[in-house]
Amino acid sequence: MKKYIPREYLALKINYCRQQLEKLPIIVLQENITCAPRIVIGKHRYLVSSENGKYCLELNQKRESLERELQFYQTIWDCNFKGEPFPECEPIRANRTLFIGNNDQVVMNKEFFDSLENDANTKYPKSNNYIFDGIRYRSAAEREIAIFYTDMGIPFKYEPRITLRGLTFPIFSDFILYFEELDNCKFHEHFGIKNSSEYLKETKIKYGNYTNAGLIPDIDVLFTYANDENTFDPRFLSAKLNAAIYGTICINK
Repeated sequence: MKKYIPREYLALKINYCRQQLEKLPIIVLQENITCAPRIVIGKHRYLVSSENGKYCLELNQKRESLERELQFYQTIWDCNFKGEPFPECEPIRANRTLFIGNNDQVVMNKEFFDSLENDANTKYPKSNNYIFDGIRYRSAAEREIAIFYTDMGIPFKYEPRITLRGLTFPIFSDFILYFEELDNCKFHEHFGIKNSSEYLKETKIKYGNYTNAGLIPDIDVLFTYANDENTFDPRFLSAKLNAAIYGTICINK
C-alpha cells in the first residue's frame, strides 16, 4: 500500500470499515473469580460457553479485526493525503451483471467469484520464469500485476474459465477481481504492445467479446498495456483501478 496508493480505493476501504463497525454491537466481557465469565450486550448477558456467548465472541473478534484494519488504512491516508477520506466513495452493492452462455444473466458478486476456477487455462504451456505464490504466469508484467493485487489485499482468480454470451467456446480472462466493499467483480485483461496487426486484431476481438457480454470498459473490465521488454509500472494499474471504483459508485447512485 505504501508505494502505489489508489486513493479512491483507500477511501472506500476506510468507509467500508466504518460502515461495518456501525452495524456491530458493543460487546463487553465480564470476568469474575466467583462465577463463569459472561458476555454483556446492552441489557443482555450470556455465558461465554453458551451458543449465544460463542456467537457474540465471534462478533467481537470481527469488530477487533475491523478496528485494526481501519487504524491501518486511516494511518496510510493521514500520512499521504489531507482531510477526511472522500465520503463519495461509499460502500454499495454494485449489482453489475454479465451475460454468459446462452444469454444467461448473472450478477458479478461473491457467489460468482467463488464459482470460478483459479489458473484454469491448460491450453497453452507456461514457463517457470514468472512464478508467484505457487502460480506460473505468462509474463513478467502479469506476475507484477498479481503481486500488486496481493499487496493491495484484492482477491483475484488468474485465467479462470468463462463462456461469454455469443461465444461457443470458453475464454480465460487474465484476471477476475473481487471487491468486498462493492460486492462486485471486475475483469482485467493485460496486453503486450506489439507491432503486429494480428495481435491488434486479437485485442479488438477481446474488447468486442466483453462489451457484447454487457461489460462496460473501464468500469467492469480493465485493459492495461506494456511493452514486453519494459517493466510494468503498477501506477498505471492504480490509476485504472481508481477510475473503475469511482465509476462503479457513480453509475449506481
